Amino acid sequence: MQINTPQKKGGLQLGLRQNYRQFSLLVFVNMLVGAVLGVERAVLPLMAQEQMGIHSYAVLLLFVAAFGLAKALTNYWMGKNANRYGRKPLLLLGWALALPVPWLLMYATSWHLILIANLFLGMSQGIAWTSTVIMKIDLAGHRQRGLAMGLNEFAGYMAVGLASWGAARLAEQYQWEAAFWLTLGLAGLGLLLSWGLVRDTTIFMHLEEKVTSHLSPAWKETTRRRIIGAVVQGGFVNNLNDGVLWGLLPVWLAKQYDGLGDIGLLAGIYPAVWGIGQLFTGPLADRLPKRPLLWGGMALQGIAIAGLVMLPSFSFLIVGALIALGVGTAMVYPTFLATIAGVVSPYARARYLGIYRLWRDLGYVGGALLSGWLADEWSIEVAFLVVGALTLASALVLRLRLPARL
Repeated sequence: MQINTPQKKGGLQLGLRQNYRQFSLLVFVNMLVGAVLGVERAVLPLMAQEQMGIHSYAVLLLFVAAFGLAKALTNYWMGKNANRYGRKPLLLLGWALALPVPWLLMYATSWHLILIANLFLGMSQGIAWTSTVIMKIDLAGHRQRGLAMGLNEFAGYMAVGLASWGAARLAEQYQWEAAFWLTLGLAGLGLLLSWGLVRDTTIFMHLEEKVTSHLSPAWKETTRRRIIGAVVQGGFVNNLNDGVLWGLLPVWLAKQYDGLGDIGLLAGIYPAVWGIGQLFTGPLADRLPKRPLLWGGMALQGIAIAGLVMLPSFSFLIVGALIALGVGTAMVYPTFLATIAGVVSPYARARYLGIYRLWRDLGYVGGALLSGWLADEWSIEVAFLVVGALTLASALVLRLRLPARL
């Protein structure tokens, strides 16, 4: 529906073009948030086995579970309090929580310290990443939510992929600690930029509330609950399979390929494609029905994860599974966020996004516990097959539960 009401009040205007300076800054800030996470993705699972002597997959994946639990709970807290405290103060808190992480990882003498570091990392990511999501939606207004989320998630996950590769190269050429010095530099830069240049966007949320106040609710409450429920389960399963790949993919690749550089490249392809793909899928979420993007993306993920086991050749890993997995994830990630933002009021948006991100990131916990048990009892390949089947089941739920003209 087109709205003719001007999207401005006083000197404020909604829209990406009107707020491109702040929006671009927030995109770069979120790249730093993603890069902090990316350092761990290729390095920590291998470090756990080689330096810490962790050989149980269930114990190894506890770091993913700790991260996911902390991130999920802080996502919810952030969504609940974003309107109360403002976006910028919470963004600064998120960066402050990242500063202990590299020190704990560099000087860890036990697996317990690694788990504590991942609790801090999860809290930092939950607050900082959610802050940038909410702030970009505030600036974009109701017409460009999908594009805003596509740019946000592109920046974050492209940085995850690049940092995964870069950290693996540093660890290979120097030592494990070299990768974590990169984390410290990224966190320090993010904190300085956020403190000195980022402006709070809460006032834009109030502007959008006034601009769209004359619209009648787009959905009946029962339909709204059904949409949110379907999206929440999809987000949960999406991060369940991502948590499995985070913890087990580098270990599985290490059994088949030599060299941290090659492993880092393969582990980084999936989040890099995931990030780049959202430059295209984000705008599509504004223009196309969302149901095909959501169930189709989840189905593609499920097929790709199962394909890792069924056709484990090097060429298939790159061209088939990892790229297909990245494309499938790119289809759903900004669309989930845009869907939630589109069925609730601007004032309620932060709270509902916090609820969605709570359950989505609890998927990391579920994935770590389930796949750790499956890998210990049977094999990593069995864990991949089961998670692929669960992802296909989630696609079916989205296909059946979402309205056709969403």
